[in-house]
Amino acid sequence: MPEEASIALDHRLEVSADERSIALVPIEDKIRSLNRLRRIEGQVRGLQRMIDEDRPCGDILTQVSSVLEALRAAGRELLRDHLKQSTRAALSQGETAAEAACDQLVELVFRHGR
Repeated sequence: MPEEASIALDHRLEVSADERSIALVPIEDKIRSLNRLRRIEGQVRGLQRMIDEDRPCGDILTQVSSVLEALRAAGRELLRDHLKQSTRAALSQGETAAEAACDQLVELVFRHGR
């Protein structure tokens, strides 16, 4: 398969609402995020069933904590992916430096943003 064809399969071109910024969104990142959110959706449905079944409050609260942590992890990954894409486009220092800067920023935001 030619290189151009494989690149077309790996990325989807998206245009923002204002059509001023165009970003390549790796499809695997999008699929990973959607799968993660679908799992969280299943956890929330499980919470509803637990309440409907009159499960013990401690069990329900444990599951609530799990859902909250899963959402935090999803948010961290989404932000990391966004920052990496933005940084790649904005910085000319090289990909490694851009990714390291994004990772550091994400960790700071989530360490102090609780």
